[in-house]
Amino acid sequence: MKILTVVGARPQFIKAAVISRAILQHNQSGHSTPIEEEILHTGQHYDPAMSQAFFDQMEIPEPVINLNIGSGLHGQVTGAMLAGIEQEILKRRPDWVVVFGDTNSTLAGALAAAKLHVPIAHVESGMRSFSRKMPEEINRILTDHIADLLFCSSEAARDQLAREGITQGVHLVGDVMFDAVLFYRDRAIVPDRGEQYALASLHRAENTDDPIRLEKILGAMGQSPVPVRLPLHPRTRKMIDQGSIALSDNVTAMEPLPYLSMLGHLQEAAFVITDSGGLQKEAYFYGKRCITVREQTEWTELVTAGVNRVVGADAAAIRAAFDWALQPLNDLPELYGRGDAGLRIVRRLAEKTG
Repeated sequence: MKILTVVGARPQFIKAAVISRAILQHNQSGHSTPIEEEILHTGQHYDPAMSQAFFDQMEIPEPVINLNIGSGLHGQVTGAMLAGIEQEILKRRPDWVVVFGDTNSTLAGALAAAKLHVPIAHVESGMRSFSRKMPEEINRILTDHIADLLFCSSEAARDQLAREGITQGVHLVGDVMFDAVLFYRDRAIVPDRGEQYALASLHRAENTDDPIRLEKILGAMGQSPVPVRLPLHPRTRKMIDQGSIALSDNVTAMEPLPYLSMLGHLQEAAFVITDSGGLQKEAYFYGKRCITVREQTEWTELVTAGVNRVVGADAAAIRAAFDWALQPLNDLPELYGRGDAGLRIVRRLAEKTG
């Protein structure tokens, strides 16, 4: 059995590491259907700190090809990815194409496979923010509606697929990012212990490409009751380096953190401020409250559980959430499985092919 795994962005590298490790375990178990995996990197994230560092630290198999698409307009990059992936599918003839999450790489991989009648497995299916203004929402919906196997992280995701009429090939397996945290947390690179701090990240275009919105968020961060550490996404750094937005003395800009360093910073943080979907979950895995600077979140179960507060770019709402965020979390509900999502996905793929 041959799998082509399509990745392109930081969260996908983390998820792919889990699947690759589960494939290795599967093959070592002597299963009657051994799996050969080839990884295709679209090049969506190309900064070494946001790409190669993850492959090195997480011991992910090197991609068989990097399309080196880079950044650009959505149509431009998605089209280039689609063309490149199509050629690789024709060349490599996989039994399955595996895609993750909701990026342009996800949609391009799914579309290329569907057009060539290659079955698609979508890891992290069923997530919805219910905002069609988000390109990620379009990518999620389209990928789910052409996938053959849909692996859901939560009951809420499975239920959403059912509301959309998708019930065949749907499997509730848990969250592969939880698998990753459980496996790598003992290797986390913990920063020097000092003063209490909040960990922040900003990367979504809706925040980084709107100077007024970005200034509101960063200004509110500067009024945090504890210092804020902000690893800078290239888009955010570009806006700051242009001189149009200044950081408060209370906010420390940092280079992007490799995965193990991010886990170490998360472990020691008082709370999290982010627009990242992945970091919202990682905060929960570490028992930290999360202030989400978006208008919606696809991880609605975190809001229902009282561990995530969605505040948008409203500076007053961000400031009002600080006291809430500093409160300890107790008796966290089990939302994303037990840390065996990767193995469950690989077993299902082997069963389907066998």
